[in-house]
Amino acid sequence: MNLTLTQRLSLVFSVLLLACCGASAFLQIRSSDLHEKEVIQGLSRNLADHIADRTTLMDANGLRPDAVRQLFGQLMMVNPSVEVYLLDNQGRIEGDDAPAGHVRRAQVDLTPLRRFIAGEPLPILGDDPRSPDGKKVFSAAPLQLGGQAPSGYIYVVLLGEEHDALAAHVAASSVLRTTLWSMALVALLGLLAGLTAFGLITRPLRRLTDAMRRFDAEGEPDIQPSVPRSPAAGTRDEIAVLEATFAQMANRIGEQWRALTRQDQQRRELIANISHDLRTPLTSLHGYLETLSLKSDTLGDTERKRYLAIALAQSVKVGRLAQALFELARLEHGNVQPALEQFSLVDLVQDVFQKFELPAEARHIRLRAVIAPRLPNVCADLAMIERVLTNLLDNAIRHTPAEGSIEIDLAHKDGKVSVMLSDTGPGIPREQREGLFERPFGSGGSHRGGGLGLLIVQRMLQLHHSQIRLLDKAETGTTFCFELPTAVVRASAAGIPM
Repeated sequence: MNLTLTQRLSLVFSVLLLACCGASAFLQIRSSDLHEKEVIQGLSRNLADHIADRTTLMDANGLRPDAVRQLFGQLMMVNPSVEVYLLDNQGRIEGDDAPAGHVRRAQVDLTPLRRFIAGEPLPILGDDPRSPDGKKVFSAAPLQLGGQAPSGYIYVVLLGEEHDALAAHVAASSVLRTTLWSMALVALLGLLAGLTAFGLITRPLRRLTDAMRRFDAEGEPDIQPSVPRSPAAGTRDEIAVLEATFAQMANRIGEQWRALTRQDQQRRELIANISHDLRTPLTSLHGYLETLSLKSDTLGDTERKRYLAIALAQSVKVGRLAQALFELARLEHGNVQPALEQFSLVDLVQDVFQKFELPAEARHIRLRAVIAPRLPNVCADLAMIERVLTNLLDNAIRHTPAEGSIEIDLAHKDGKVSVMLSDTGPGIPREQREGLFERPFGSGGSHRGGGLGLLIVQRMLQLHHSQIRLLDKAETGTTFCFELPTAVVRASAAGIPM
């Protein structure tokens, strides 16, 4: 059966309630029956003794069945619910006043009679002579002459056939029907109360189920479930905790889905726009090489050198772009880990300045370093930090006009060495600053961000648990800043004695 949890719980509760009502009714009826039998047997305990004491039911010749028949009939007329029998010492029925054919047993088991005479706790059930396998409460007394062993027994069945017929009639009366209807009403009210309680208890679970179904059916993790994201403080409700956990999970999945969607869109845009950027220099390179191949005999030496210079420049441009893409892919896939070592940042800055000395002189740009005294060594990957400074300085030279200046400021503060690189160029427009360190392409082929160089700088510094920042200054130009831990701080964090 395809039933909901609430329906299954309701069905199980209904079955259990009906079973409990039936068991309760059975136990109540049986308890009432046993109580009635105990009371009747207790009240009639001495009935057989009175009969045995006041009536001569045996003589020297033994039991007198004929003598007791009239007495038994009189007693049964006075109390129709009793049946009196005369038994010998083996339990065989020697006398009775039952109608012909009503006695179904010829002998009665004497064990219950001996227990009754011995005074054991009541009720004690004995054989019913008028039923092949029935048991009923009774009263019994031995018949003796002169203190000898019992020669027989007076056996009085206290709830005979007349009682059974009357009880069956009463069972079909309105009193019993009223009782049964009352129990049915109580069971119905209990069922309704239980179903209502189950509905209230499982309502948060149904709400959570509906939210999960909507979450699955929408197929769009941006749709957040309408359940609380955090349970009340100190709550012990497992369903409330489950709701909050699901909400947190759905929110996390939504964030991851949106991040993956953005990354996939950026990847597609990057591939499309890189292809566009590669097509231009490759086309130019191919065109000039083809021209040199077809017109090599007609071109002069000057034109041939100019075409070769242009083709070489385009080739260098393609090579740089391909190298940057390869390096960025390695950084973003987590295959690169920094090889930490101690080195002087002052010496590294001087080496990088020497690398750009000729391009800076060609554009009449001054390179200047401001270094704090007693600057400690840093602990970082030397090659990565050199690449960071190279990319930043290359961008600064390309965007700084002639007669401008580029300055690198090194300072020590709070266990870190801060590196600040500033230029006197036109600066970065405010609308481009937000996505400066993101992928450098937007939709439709439009450029945004700061280029692959700045993206590589950002990834490398992230591997050193640092960040590149663009400082917002009033004067013209651009200022980037980042920090590196000193060798002393790194050794202390690693537990290495200095």
